[in-house]
Amino acid sequence: MKQVYIINENHPQLLLFFAGWAADETPFKQYRPKDMDYMICYDYRTLDFDYSIFDRYRQVNVVAWSMGVWMGSLILSQVPRDKVFSLAFNGTTYPIDNLEGIPVNTFQATLDGLTPATLQKFLRRMCKDSTAYKAIMEVPPRRACDEIKEELRLIQERYFDLFGDANNKSYDKEKEDKYEANIEKYNYEYNYAFIGKNDRIFPPENMEMNFCDLIDCHPVLTDNAHYDESMFRFLLQDMWEMTASEFRYHVKAINIE
Repeated sequence: MKQVYIINENHPQLLLFFAGWAADETPFKQYRPKDMDYMICYDYRTLDFDYSIFDRYRQVNVVAWSMGVWMGSLILSQVPRDKVFSLAFNGTTYPIDNLEGIPVNTFQATLDGLTPATLQKFLRRMCKDSTAYKAIMEVPPRRACDEIKEELRLIQERYFDLFGDANNKSYDKEKEDKYEANIEKYNYEYNYAFIGKNDRIFPPENMEMNFCDLIDCHPVLTDNAHYDESMFRFLLQDMWEMTASEFRYHVKAINIE
């Protein structure tokens, strides 16, 4: 996993952003959270992570998007919660799952058919309309297709190794015990989960299933697509200038439920 500082000015707080699959810092380095250092994580071919950042900062604020919601949960479940405030956007903690993530067959089809041409179709599906697609194409991630296909394959391999393959119906007690232990070990609840009802990558009903019965998580239904620049501007910049009451008011205003 790559950890790239966009702002590194020794602020007491860090904004830690877990980006999605195939991402890099390019679409997200324009944002400037107030009075914070800002780090972007991406490239999930490994789980290598420098945990010392949690000792370096008084407060770590986390935003996780898409596949980064799962990756963030793996990391955050291993650190104390007392100085972490976390938000998920359009992803789940079980990302390859027929009920709580991307359906297994859909994920497999994306992996099997990934080419530069189908990657462009994927980027279009992330966006709500042609205007949003044109905007992301002005600042696209700059990673090779072979590299991000390997990333997707390794994400799938690691996920199935930790939690099992929902399409594999064979029973193995040793593996089932391992999966149950990992579910407990990596269990993590975000403080807020923003669920875009126009998401065409993660089915919105699956995201609702993942988040809506949790004790500590506040799900918020919005009209966003999977990739939405206005939501990123809010999550990665504007909300950090708000008071707590202003944030809660804004969340209530955008909740479409």
